[in-house]
Amino acid sequence: MARKRYTPEQIIGMLREAEVRLPRGRRSVIVRSLGVSEKSYCRWRREYGGQKISQAKRLEDLEKENQRLRKAVSYLPLDAWIHR
Repeated sequence: MARKRYTPEQIIGMLREAEVRLPRGRRSVIVRSLGVSEKSYCRWRREYGGQKISQAKRLEDLEKENQRLRKAVSYLPLDAWIHR
């Protein structure tokens, strides 16, 4: 089975849809109708539960910025050693 990648916006949309449908049915049936496994659903709830789309975008931007800064800092000792 091919692995699908969902954007944070799609994940939040699916979580909201599942929350709306949960009072009327079993979680396993609802999650399967969304096309994901229960394990993915639980992981998404833990990571994105209660977030809004704007918050997810902001989190993604912060993670990219953090990665860029870590890479820049990792080169600092190397530059100091070379320029002696």
